[in-house]
Amino acid sequence: MNFFDLCVACGRAIGNGCKALWRLFCRMLKLSYRYWWIVLTTIVLAIAAALYYSRWENLTYKVNAVALLNGPTISQFEQAYMPLCSGLIDPSQSVRTYVSSRQAFQFTTFRVIDTKEDGMADYIDFKRKSNPADTLNVQMQDRICLQFCIKVRDMHLLPEIENAVLDFLNSNEALQQSYAVYLPNLQDEAAFNHSQAQKLDSLTSSYYFYNASSAQPMNYSGNGVNFYGDRRVRLFLDELYKQREHMQQFDHRVQLASAPVVLENHFAVQPVPVNGRRKMLALFFLLGWLGGCVIAEAVDKRKAICAWFKA
Repeated sequence: MNFFDLCVACGRAIGNGCKALWRLFCRMLKLSYRYWWIVLTTIVLAIAAALYYSRWENLTYKVNAVALLNGPTISQFEQAYMPLCSGLIDPSQSVRTYVSSRQAFQFTTFRVIDTKEDGMADYIDFKRKSNPADTLNVQMQDRICLQFCIKVRDMHLLPEIENAVLDFLNSNEALQQSYAVYLPNLQDEAAFNHSQAQKLDSLTSSYYFYNASSAQPMNYSGNGVNFYGDRRVRLFLDELYKQREHMQQFDHRVQLASAPVVLENHFAVQPVPVNGRRKMLALFFLLGWLGGCVIAEAVDKRKAICAWFKA
């Protein structure tokens, strides 16, 4: 079989599949017309179930927050987070109360993507399409998105659940050990950035504003460097601004590094509910129609079914 024969076979299979679906759809239309009271009854029951499931106090929302990992790796965090996903939590943990009572459920995580390689989060991979080996959409190793579901009637418990989740994660021994190694190194690097900024500042202020340059001959060069006698001096203004910005970033990171896992923002509620009324009505209507057609088909073939059982 060559490539052309393979394409012909695939096209023929797709065509046969479309024909079979069309015949099935026509058969369901005939059953709906012939046994309309059965199909209508199942649709009405399905719509009633959809209205009950999507009532206001039963509306379910997803909440998201980006967690900053101060030392722990992604794999360490996922191992510590796994009990929340499975529900197998130590009874001594306060978060167990909310998980066991289904006030918080469907815990999951998503990777945070950096597209510009600047250390800043650009978007969250909710569709899980990113590749760990992708050099354009890089999965960040110090940030991860946390998500769980909560119902409207329990929305007032969201701050308590947030604190309970953080307490549960930060009490993990492996995360604490990684944090104990990470924090001193981060503080040392922040102190180093401060010292470098002071050195750059002294290169400009001490020489230009405190040395008597009038006693030294001044020469000019084409690359922006001034010569005072035998000395070559340059204003490190751009370098100073870059170092100051770098220093502020590390100071902010030290300020956030108060625990192994901290949230960059509080849990935010997605505006669209998981079980919205329109979505549930459309889904349950389709299920009701399919269920009614199945029952109608069984009624239509009842004689053949009874004969098969008697045989």
